[in-house]
Amino acid sequence: MKKLEKKHIYFVSDAHFGLPAEVDTLTREKMFVEWLLTVEKSAERIILLGDIFDFWFEYKKVVPKGFTRLLGTLASMVDRGAKIDFYIGNHDMWTFGYLAQETGMNVIYEPQIKTYHGKRFYIAHGDGLGPYDKGYKRLKAVFTNKFARFLFRWLHPDIGVWLAHTWSHKSRYDDGEDFVPFLGEDKEWLVKYAKTVLETEHIDYFVFGHRHITNSVDLPGNSKLYYTGDWLKNFSYLDFDGEQIELKYYKK
Repeated sequence: MKKLEKKHIYFVSDAHFGLPAEVDTLTREKMFVEWLLTVEKSAERIILLGDIFDFWFEYKKVVPKGFTRLLGTLASMVDRGAKIDFYIGNHDMWTFGYLAQETGMNVIYEPQIKTYHGKRFYIAHGDGLGPYDKGYKRLKAVFTNKFARFLFRWLHPDIGVWLAHTWSHKSRYDDGEDFVPFLGEDKEWLVKYAKTVLETEHIDYFVFGHRHITNSVDLPGNSKLYYTGDWLKNFSYLDFDGEQIELKYYKK
């Protein structure tokens, strides 16, 4: 029997496991694990583009409760030889070594330009890129400050995790963060940012999460930008087969 050639690059983001949604978090986690095991057969690489967890903070001796199926599956896949990259998002930036050590994933903290099958990819979660959203940049500076992290670590995990989930739920559902449609090329910060990158170098594909929408945008120089969607409503992912790239959906 001919061995299946592993040449697909899969991109997926914004599962926000731990956040209540139309489909509960445990059901979504089980679906995500099913998807991982399905694409493993053909995957040259699986790229998790951030906000896989709605909140993740590694205390010295404690990690957030839950996600047993997901973490076990990721670790088993890496043990079997799978290449899995985890680009941190704005909800799961507080990983300090545990995820990489426990699962074997390659945890990446900054945007990267990678070449796969002759195509250049600009890969990032998408938060805070370019000279936009100065309010978020100020907030992120606090979140990434070592002293602020030190102080948060001293909160009892029951309090810290509760605060984080309460804030996330309020910003997403009360303030409507989860329901912002595509704004048009002239107003989408990531589209504008991609165009500035193209002024100095060629990129075939920009791949971003963060926006929770599935969309593609044609850019100058035959470049293209893709939003990967989410696993709150869309259950979407991006599939690059070595020649073509396509947005797909995994929903039962």
